[in-house]
Amino acid sequence: MPDLLKRPFGTHGKVHQITPESAGWRYVGFDLIRLRAGESWSEPTGGCEIIMVIVEGRARVTAAGRDWGELGQRMNVFEKTPPHCLYVPNGQDWSLETTTDATIAICKAPGRGGHQARRIGPHGITLIQRGEGTNARFINNIAMEAEDFCDSLLVTEVFTPAGNWSSYPSHRHDEDDFPRITYLEETYYHRLNPADGFGIQRVYTDDLSLNETMAVHDGDVVCVPRGHHPCGAPHGFEMYYLNVMAGPRRNWRFVPAPEVEHLM
Repeated sequence: MPDLLKRPFGTHGKVHQITPESAGWRYVGFDLIRLRAGESWSEPTGGCEIIMVIVEGRARVTAAGRDWGELGQRMNVFEKTPPHCLYVPNGQDWSLETTTDATIAICKAPGRGGHQARRIGPHGITLIQRGEGTNARFINNIAMEAEDFCDSLLVTEVFTPAGNWSSYPSHRHDEDDFPRITYLEETYYHRLNPADGFGIQRVYTDDLSLNETMAVHDGDVVCVPRGHHPCGAPHGFEMYYLNVMAGPRRNWRFVPAPEVEHLM
């Protein structure tokens, strides 16, 4: 059975560390750091560009030789306010000191040194609706294809109301055949409201050689190496996820599953 579901390995410090080596792929990395007020963390970017997403809380951040001041605003991700984020290219250092308890995501992919460090959001990020009815969800686009300040990364936040589906109709992006479809690895960092709830994510290929259905809990990460990957939020439990995608080219092109193609 593929090990697609990653539980946090603690409640403090680095609680997720997904690398291309550990995931068995080539491009996407994802770390999650949970700190108390007044704590510090620092790392080099190495060969990766990163987007730091302040999921919750506030922190003073220094990166690429510049003081970026205090980043962060929302204390609970389900406030749905635009995130404060920072892009840092490869070959740079970053450090932070929290001013409140904080949850910080570090989204990673190969960098080519083609862009400068820059702040992303909250200005310019607007919550938009995608889908209708029980397929409606709400998106904070952080760094999707229309934004050209990254070498590899595609990053977005999604809020799925209780009882709704998301990443649906089911679709895949696992072939390098642009413009029909692009190869993009993907991680989903899940949160649930209330936090003791659960959601569902399925990852499956057309031939069902990969066919996994997982109960996801608050703080879990799901890796999507290939195939379709819809999510469901049961009645009574609102779902958030932070998506990180990357591949050989920075374009998002997908193909729907045959059984749901008529819904596109």
